[in-house]
Amino acid sequence: MHFGEPVSDDRFLNLIRHAYVHGIRTFMTADVYGLGQADEMLGRALDGLARDTYCLVGMVGHDIYPGKRDGSKGYLRFTDPTLRKPSEFLDYLKMAVEKQLQRCRATKLDVLLLHNPDSTGYSSPAVWKAMEKLIDAKLTDRVGIAPGPANGFTLDIIQCFERFSGLVTRAMIILNPLEPWPGLMCLPAAQKHGMKLITRVVDYGGLFHDDVKPGHQFGYGDHRTFRPAGWVDGGNQRMDRMRDFAHKHNLTMLQLACLWNLSHAPVENVVPTLIQEVGPNAKPIEIKVDELGAVGIDARLKDFKFDDDERRQILDIGNNKGCMELKGGNPSHTGEPLPDRWPLNDELLQIAQRWDIKPQEDLVCTHHTAKAAA
Repeated sequence: MHFGEPVSDDRFLNLIRHAYVHGIRTFMTADVYGLGQADEMLGRALDGLARDTYCLVGMVGHDIYPGKRDGSKGYLRFTDPTLRKPSEFLDYLKMAVEKQLQRCRATKLDVLLLHNPDSTGYSSPAVWKAMEKLIDAKLTDRVGIAPGPANGFTLDIIQCFERFSGLVTRAMIILNPLEPWPGLMCLPAAQKHGMKLITRVVDYGGLFHDDVKPGHQFGYGDHRTFRPAGWVDGGNQRMDRMRDFAHKHNLTMLQLACLWNLSHAPVENVVPTLIQEVGPNAKPIEIKVDELGAVGIDARLKDFKFDDDERRQILDIGNNKGCMELKGGNPSHTGEPLPDRWPLNDELLQIAQRWDIKPQEDLVCTHHTAKAAA
């Protein structure tokens, strides 16, 4: 809502309706996005449409209701011990979901995701008992977890799958052909525990929309300016090596990224970021929506699968292992836990062993430029 070229409310509303008409029937929102503005926009756009014709996914987790940010750290997680005790988790979650539903002009979510949790959110029975009671209260049909916004949390995601299998049935991870690491490492555990995965940032910061080129000028305050220097140039070079696969199957680059993700079990959804980029050569955001919608409704695309060899070749081109410092349980973190990063404990190390993940090799940054940027 606040990146790229300024977009009017009318265009946002029309864009959501345009998405619905052109085959996109899953809509996601988080209460922290615009402090409820995204919820309200979605509610206005979908008002009047038959509720059983689309899926509504809501996310809560940051305590936005006092309206106080913790400086550059943003809003505290609702599980922060300075805010409340575990016995108060349910009251907060119920209040937050009810407020989100009111803004969305809905009575129930199809899926509720715990948004950007700290280590307590991944592992606490008190959190997930409270989430289960929201199903009992008919505020949502399903619950799951949405790590982020940074990359990582691999062992913590698997811990959540294992501890709360049968209750947690959805998870959102970062995954795309230029960012297969570390997301691919949690897929075997997700499949074993019957998870359906939502893969976000499938566009890799806009590159797969094919209008973020070397020399691109991002708008003021755009979060992508915090990425390491050279990511646009390097990403475009690797993406160009994938174009033969797109040409072979008559795909746009966004569709290639979406279908590569969907060729992995248990991936069920792809969620690109849709931004009207700055500049005269930027692709209209409506066309980006059309390309996305076609993946689900175009008869040629909706059943398309890359074969194993193509999938591996694309993976080899995009291999990004070790390119950044990861969040969550991490062998590089020492000292007190932070809201988005903490040391490995015995349980996480046991999880790593069970799933053949070697933390000192698989969860560490090995690119010196990325370490310097971090």
